[in-house]
Amino acid sequence: MSINQGGWRPTMGESDGNGDMPTYTGNRALMLEEPLIFERGSVNVTGVDIEEAPKVRSRLGGLDRNRDIGLPGLSEPETVRHYTRLSRQNYAIDLGLFPLGSCTMKHNPRLNERVARMPGFADVHPLQPVDTVQGALGVINELAVWLIKLTGMYGIAMSPKAGAHGELCGVLCIKAALEKRGETDRKVLLVPESAHGTNPATAAFAGFRVENIPATPEGRVDLAALRGRLGPDVAGVMITNPNTCGLFERDMKAISDAVHDAGGYVYCDGANFNAIVGRVRPGDLGIDAMHINLHKTFSTPHGGGGPGSGPVVLSEALAPYGPLPFTERHADGYITLVEEETVGDRHPDSFGRMTAFHGQMGMFTRALTYILSHGADGLRQVAEDSVLNANYILRSLEDVLDAPFAETGPCMHEAIFSDAGLAEGFSTIDIAKALIDEGFHPMTMYFPLVVHGAMLIEPTETESKGTLDQFIGALRSVAQRAKAGDQALKSAPHFAPRRRLDETLAARKPVLAWKEPSQAEAAE
Repeated sequence: MSINQGGWRPTMGESDGNGDMPTYTGNRALMLEEPLIFERGSVNVTGVDIEEAPKVRSRLGGLDRNRDIGLPGLSEPETVRHYTRLSRQNYAIDLGLFPLGSCTMKHNPRLNERVARMPGFADVHPLQPVDTVQGALGVINELAVWLIKLTGMYGIAMSPKAGAHGELCGVLCIKAALEKRGETDRKVLLVPESAHGTNPATAAFAGFRVENIPATPEGRVDLAALRGRLGPDVAGVMITNPNTCGLFERDMKAISDAVHDAGGYVYCDGANFNAIVGRVRPGDLGIDAMHINLHKTFSTPHGGGGPGSGPVVLSEALAPYGPLPFTERHADGYITLVEEETVGDRHPDSFGRMTAFHGQMGMFTRALTYILSHGADGLRQVAEDSVLNANYILRSLEDVLDAPFAETGPCMHEAIFSDAGLAEGFSTIDIAKALIDEGFHPMTMYFPLVVHGAMLIEPTETESKGTLDQFIGALRSVAQRAKAGDQALKSAPHFAPRRRLDETLAARKPVLAWKEPSQAEAAE
């Protein structure tokens, strides 16, 4: 069939399969090469026209700027295109599966975002009169009630800004309780090998000495070793449950009882609460304090340095020592903030403030929206689906990747593999870099440290079976290539905007700032 009267037909030339064919611009189709903003911009360009400012007497006391500050100048289209092009080189949860283990990077429902942007929530100011923010305080108070019910705890601190901040809050409550008892010689916090990495850092920051508790071959806390170390110098234990190996600590109640009998307190890292929400109440396991990462369990945005939120639920023993401020609902429904100037003798044991104001309003709004839209039964399904998806990945890959704890039974919300069994010279980083070529962000690498060459994968409950099957197929393919010694993996990724760095050089001689090259350097 001809396309026109002359008989012309479209044809396609033969491809040589050369994916590295150079282009004049450096662009590869819609993957656009983007220079640094300093390279693109010019000091002679600006996106706006500003009239010359009138000369006025300086109030800077001789500290006026006397030379150009070196900021790049760009027009508005150039600025928009620069940041849009950079965003196209970034991976995001809205593009595909984000399998970071221990980080719970899952879909953020758009309903949450819509509610958080409602007037009165998005524009609230911490210094507004209490009469004008009753709706916002109502959100904080209702979310607090839900978190207490879901965890089976007694009280809560809503002000901590993130997980590690919440850890510090809980540990400071423990410290205040010990001081109240006059037991200031309890200077040791026990931290199992399978705990989150921030736990020992938090304990040390709060002035405690950290001692390690080993894991069993099954990847759980060695209960006998823990009992053997308890004594009058031990303030308590910081434990992660489910732990960082993706396993539930089956001896949790026995651990709590042992620590309490020895006069200590139990801090639980609740970062993995999404694996047990609606199924297990930490308060029933003897926990005294636990932070909850709202972004992990209740789907508020995660990453980028914030904003975050890490409320801390407290047992009856530690609740009197919690930080200020907190909300209080009166009989007529009116809500007030309990702060230092209003406490009087009602909360004399509070260790004080952790933040200037109450917390992150946007995260509270999103989390409560998530909870209310799911309901109690939906939250239970969150845990069930996250565990189901993780076990699907574990059992689908255990024949091609070493799974250290697969024989101990099902995992919880995340599956862990190691680089054992790969061809000589191949390791976890080669698997991870090759996954980039397959269009997936790599999993968490080399953590937890209890597994050599660890690959920690958390699919979350929001991924479909189709997406998981595609990821499993890609990872199986890469693992088989690594076991066969495919040297192409050593230089992966090949299709990313940037190739693999010289990691040793990048670590020893990092280039952290840009400067315009001299003429000699440019000539080279």
